[in-house]
Amino acid sequence: MADDPVRLERLDDVHVVRLDRPENLFDESFVASFHAALDTVEAAGDAAPVVTIGGGKSYSNGFDLQYLGSLRGDALWQFVERACGLLARVLTFPAPTVAAVNGHAFGIGGMLALAHDVRVMRDDRGWFCLPEVDLGLSFHPFMQALIAARLPSATVQEAVLTGRRYDGGAAQAAGIVHATAAAGDVLARAIELVQPYTGKQAAVLATLKAQLHGPVVSALST
Repeated sequence: MADDPVRLERLDDVHVVRLDRPENLFDESFVASFHAALDTVEAAGDAAPVVTIGGGKSYSNGFDLQYLGSLRGDALWQFVERACGLLARVLTFPAPTVAAVNGHAFGIGGMLALAHDVRVMRDDRGWFCLPEVDLGLSFHPFMQALIAARLPSATVQEAVLTGRRYDGGAAQAAGIVHATAAAGDVLARAIELVQPYTGKQAAVLATLKAQLHGPVVSALST
């Protein structure tokens, strides 16, 4: 639907998941709409690559703090678990995945990018940042496991303990993203970089990703 926070398109042989809100903040509707898009892709059964890309200035600015503030008791932790479950699904998805980071990727928005097989970031604007240390927050065990598994150890320490904001060039140098591209080329570059991962059987990808990322996913039940 036109007002869905996440929209699915087909571009030649690629599924494009468009994060369609100004800041693409994580709330219940965003998580549900993202799952619905992945349901459609998975039902196709073709293991075609999946590219996620935001609109405007943001890939995702993380959790909707106003929404989190409206949750009470166990509901808050349960929603964080569901949000982490979405990231775990992307991490183990039975198709190649690439994050086209078109702008800001903060907090769980940055972690969403890390859950993809490949990451491309715009080279002229936008930050990758894990700001929890400055917000007085700690990470869910799954989040910490994902960050530690995806980033070089020196980058983990810097990103987690300082809350550094990385632009595209710095993010590539730190091993956060695989490549950078001009604003108008982020999607095309993402599609280009995911090509070596294509043409595989969905069932085999699912098994291998589950084996590869099992220790990270197991942290969901911690």
